[in-house]
Amino acid sequence: MTREDHHDAGRGRRIEPRIDWTHGTAAADGHPRATVPARRDRRRARWLAAMALAVLLLLSVIVLRQPLADLLWPQTRVQSLLDQADQALRAGRLDTADGAGARQLYEAAQALDTDRTEASEGLRRVAQAALASADDALRQDRFEEARARLALARELQVPRPQADALAARLRAREVEHAGLDGLLAAAARAHADERLWGGEDTALPLYRRVLALQPTRIEALEGREDALSDLLHEAEQRLQRGELGEAAARVAAARSFDPGHVDLPRVEAAMATAVDARRRTAARDLARGRLASARAAYEAILAAMPADDMARQGLEQVGIAYAREAERHAGDFDFVQAQQSLERARLLAPQSPRADQAAQAITRAREVRQRQDAAPSIPPRERERRVTALLARMAQAEAQGHWLTPPGESAYDTLRAAQALSPDSVDVKQAATRLLPAVRGCYEDELRANRIRRAQACQQAWQTLQPRDPALPDARRRLAEKWIAVGTERLGAGDVAFAVQSLQEARKLDGTVPGLDDFEARVRVAQAATVP
Repeated sequence: MTREDHHDAGRGRRIEPRIDWTHGTAAADGHPRATVPARRDRRRARWLAAMALAVLLLLSVIVLRQPLADLLWPQTRVQSLLDQADQALRAGRLDTADGAGARQLYEAAQALDTDRTEASEGLRRVAQAALASADDALRQDRFEEARARLALARELQVPRPQADALAARLRAREVEHAGLDGLLAAAARAHADERLWGGEDTALPLYRRVLALQPTRIEALEGREDALSDLLHEAEQRLQRGELGEAAARVAAARSFDPGHVDLPRVEAAMATAVDARRRTAARDLARGRLASARAAYEAILAAMPADDMARQGLEQVGIAYAREAERHAGDFDFVQAQQSLERARLLAPQSPRADQAAQAITRAREVRQRQDAAPSIPPRERERRVTALLARMAQAEAQGHWLTPPGESAYDTLRAAQALSPDSVDVKQAATRLLPAVRGCYEDELRANRIRRAQACQQAWQTLQPRDPALPDARRRLAEKWIAVGTERLGAGDVAFAVQSLQEARKLDGTVPGLDDFEARVRVAQAATVP
């Protein structure tokens, strides 16, 4: 056999791969192939991935079904709204607050697609249904329902002649049902009895009911005009008697019945003048210490004008003045009056720290009084020991510069306690003599630093320690001048309330201090400018 024959014979033979079922397979070229378990793992992984993708797609379809439907098939959403609106219309749900009424559903469909006519046609049917419902309610004398349905029909632009015709029938039926002649007679009787307002059976409310049904009824128009004139005349009489709250109530009532009444502007102007005059009187009473009168005046203003900020500020200043009064009563050991003044202060100025200061002053005064009462029963040696201890505490407070604070532990308070135990003690008198220059120095230092409230506290302590000191009038005058200066500065910054307080404090300290009248005039102008 030649070489060519061997070559041809080789071409006809197949070379079968050797398969090893245990270790894998071999390719025809002798390279190993993947094992059967590996192929199974790959098929399983591909199957799991396909299943996960399918689940994900299913969830996406479920979650995004409506948005996708609205995006891809907007007409489907519109049609769904139209179907729901038709159902609501057939069920008589014409207009509901929860959006499920026929009107709301048709309007929603119209907003999604303005080119389709079904929504606008549906709204016309709702209008006609509302008109029919109003007519049905009218036949059954359900007047409130009839008015509501008629209003809905008008909002949906039912033909005006139809709506006007039904409105006329409604008024006529209400007149027939109410008996206008009877209402007019009742109004006239109430007017004759001077029962003008305040209840549904009084003159003005009855006239209003008649005019709501027959706006051109001459007897009702004339009766209302006369009743309002009488009511405004009552308001003027109340103003003359100083009863601002009663006058204001009548003016407000007249305005509610007819804001265009011819007498109303004149009475309102008189009301504003009376309120302004009462405000000036209240401020003057407060500055002169007539607290009860000032309080009554401010409360009368608030009864007439509840939103008057100036009157509220004035009442707060009255409360602060009551707190100062409580401190004075406490200094005289008049605890009944002190407690009453403190209660008024807390009522009128609950946010002011001055009421707390007054309460502390009362507490200190009670302690001093208790020590005074107990002093006669204390053995001399024990009294001397206590006085020595108090004077030691006073010296310690002096060393720390605690002249007036903290309450109960200041040099001033401990000295008062020592005086209560032994007012004739030489050591106590020497301590008082030693404290007086320190209190005067406190006054001067605080006044120079413009700490005006602390300066005033030092001045009051000075006056308590030596009430006949010839230097006190000058100290009060300088303090009053400082109040005016600081008040003027704060007034320029727009703080009218502080300026009012400064005026009051300056007047109490020295009513003849130069510049007081000019400062008062500027404060009054600022107050008037802030009146609403």
